[in-house]
Amino acid sequence: MAEISIFEDEAFSVTNLLAVINEEHVVPGQIAASGLFEEQGSSTVTQQIEKDGTTLQLVEAKPRGGVPQVVAASKRKLIPFNTIHLPQTFTIYADEIQGIRAFGSRTELQSAQAVVEARIRKARLQMELTHEYQRIGAIKGLILDADGKTELLDIYQAFSLDRPDPISLGLDDPETDVSVVLVDVLDEQEEALGTTPSSTARGYAGKEFWAKLIAHKSVRDTYLNTLQASQLRGDRRLAFEFGGVVWERYKGQLGGTHFVEPQEAHIVPEGVPGLFITAFAPADYMETVNTLGLPFYSKLERLPYDKGIAGEAQSNPLHLCTKPLAVRTVTI
Repeated sequence: MAEISIFEDEAFSVTNLLAVINEEHVVPGQIAASGLFEEQGSSTVTQQIEKDGTTLQLVEAKPRGGVPQVVAASKRKLIPFNTIHLPQTFTIYADEIQGIRAFGSRTELQSAQAVVEARIRKARLQMELTHEYQRIGAIKGLILDADGKTELLDIYQAFSLDRPDPISLGLDDPETDVSVVLVDVLDEQEEALGTTPSSTARGYAGKEFWAKLIAHKSVRDTYLNTLQASQLRGDRRLAFEFGGVVWERYKGQLGGTHFVEPQEAHIVPEGVPGLFITAFAPADYMETVNTLGLPFYSKLERLPYDKGIAGEAQSNPLHLCTKPLAVRTVTI
C-alpha cells in the first residue's frame, strides 16, 4: 500500500516534474497552433523592451558584468515590463493514494505518478487556454485578466501610441466592393511594417463577421467563375483567401466570453520575424533562480501532518506584438 513517503522519490523532483509539464502534446487554440508567436526563455522576471519609433523589441539579457547590448544614439528608450505570473495549486490527499496497490506491471510508484501527472496536465491545459487568451490580447494590443475586465497590459498606452479605429468593410451593403476596402487596410498595414516584408496577411474573424463575409455578394461573385467555386458548396467554416487576406474563423471562447468579438476580425501580417514574441521568465523557486525561463513549472511539497501533497503549477509569460500598428481590426 502506497504511503506519503513515496513522494520522496526522485520521480517527483522539480526537474522530473518540469519534464512532465513541458512535455509536448496537442495545444488548444488556433493562435498557438499557428506558431505566430516566437517563444524564448528569459533569466529575469522583468523584460526590458526597446522602443524605436513605433517598433518594439526585447532586449537580450546579459550576466552581471557582461557586455551590454549597444543602443545607438537616437530616440530609442528602454521600458521595463513584468512578466505575468500565472500560478495554480492542487492538493492530493493521503486518502487518494492509500488504496494504491501494485498490480500487473504497474508499481505503486507508477500509480502515484499517474495521479500527479493527471493534476499537472489539467493545470497545464488551463494555463494553455490563458496563454491563448493573452496572445489574442497582444494581437489586439490589450491584454486582460481572466475576468475579461482588469487590464494587465495596454501595449498602445505603454508605448504612447494612438490606437487606430476599427475599419468597417461595409458588409451590410451588398454593393460594397470589399476587396477595394481591403486594399486600403493592407496599405496601412504595409506602411506600419515599414521596410519589413511579410509573406501573407491572415484575418481571424468572429462568428458574426464571418457569416457576413462569406455571404457578401462581392465575395461570392469572386468565386463563382473560378476553380475555387466548390468552396461555396462545401464547409463554409474553412479558411479561404479573398482580397489579399487568408480568412479564418476564430472559434476560441470560454463560456460566454469570445476571445475575438463576434462582429470583428483582426488582420495580422505573417512571416515577419520578431513581430509577435513571447518571453518566459523562470519560476519563483530556489531551483530556478538565474535559469532561462521555461513555458511551465510544477513543484510538490508535503502538507502539515503528512495529510497529503500540495502541488503548484505556474507559467510566467509576456506576450507582445512588437509593431502593434501593423495589426488592423476590421468590423462588419
